[in-house]
Amino acid sequence: MTINLLRQIAGSRLPVTFSRDEDIDGVRMLRAAGLVVAFVPSPSSPLSLSGSPSAAQVLAVTQKGREELGKFSYPQSRSSRWRNRSPQITARRLSNASAPPRSAESHLPH
Repeated sequence: MTINLLRQIAGSRLPVTFSRDEDIDGVRMLRAAGLVVAFVPSPSSPLSLSGSPSAAQVLAVTQKGREELGKFSYPQSRSSRWRNRSPQITARRLSNASAPPRSAESHLPH
């Protein structure tokens, strides 16, 4: 399915090149739908519109492509999830810093 190919592309370092016929056809469909910017080769025999293309290269995922991924709950990358956690860690540190200091005796077992 082309949405899986779009996920693969979005998770890859761009530009990415595909050489399997199925992948090239998928890139062709994604490009026709306006979801990616890509170079897709013409068939090797333009008169019969047949022949094996050599490769397709995807340069970018368009805004429309990212919106389409959002509809299918495309997972965030780890780095963005980590950035979302940072304010929570900072907030805990700040809340602990504003609490009165505990004495060393309260940490010792009785």
